[in-house]
Amino acid sequence: MTTTLEQNERNPITLRTLARMARAEAPFACLTCYDATTARWLERAGLHVLLVGDTAAEVILGYDSTIHMPLDVAIALTAGVKRGAPNTVVMADMPFLSYQADDASAIRNAGRFLTEGLADVVKIEADRSFAPLVRKMVRAGIPLCGHVGSRPQHVGLTGGYTSAGRTADQARSVIEDAMVLEEAGCVMLLVEAVPEEVTAQIMENTNVPLIGIGAGPACHGQILVLQDLLGMTDWQPGFATPVASLGTTIQALAEQWVSRVADRNVTDHRYQMRDGEADKLEA
Repeated sequence: MTTTLEQNERNPITLRTLARMARAEAPFACLTCYDATTARWLERAGLHVLLVGDTAAEVILGYDSTIHMPLDVAIALTAGVKRGAPNTVVMADMPFLSYQADDASAIRNAGRFLTEGLADVVKIEADRSFAPLVRKMVRAGIPLCGHVGSRPQHVGLTGGYTSAGRTADQARSVIEDAMVLEEAGCVMLLVEAVPEEVTAQIMENTNVPLIGIGAGPACHGQILVLQDLLGMTDWQPGFATPVASLGTTIQALAEQWVSRVADRNVTDHRYQMRDGEADKLEA
């Protein structure tokens, strides 16, 4: 078993590392993360990629959709995660309307994720129509991950979260999106909520690392929302089976704290005044 010390001293994981792992068919592990403390523990656990996702709008800020993620908050959270996990690839999720309005603002905002947010790679939800923007961003020196398949930022158009690629025409569209985005310069792809046949075709027709979420086990990397994995959300998608019930555990521990406070039994530690100072206070 790898010790904590050995994990802390591991060589930095980079985009080049992930490419090598993909070529060697060695799966790499990814999770979402939104703070430095959690990032530190996840790096010690051996995670290869941490995504500061726009899911923070839901699990951190309490909104009902990812489209409410503020750009400045996303950048600040990304920097915190990278400071907590300096030897892990940190991917930043570009929020809704931070890249769709015009090319200049998209490049500027993506650049902020690299300079202020310390990100290693930036993710955009995109189809083939974004290829011209991808080329401009790549030309500016921005490493990009193209997110295809189900795209949560389009929830307003679909009336809710949906899967993708379940008919032959839909599947061909998702596959072509992935191929065009790679050709435009994406260094990585992410595919969400598609049948395994679609994943297989993407992997056959592209050469960059492919991260999957609800896309079958064959992808080079796999990602889940951390809170879903730990059982901290009231509902998880079907592909995110919790490995713990941390939500109820936190609730139980908090209830114990409430009881201890009520009993004035919060700690055994006491600060003591220096010798003779208490007498001066009473005088």
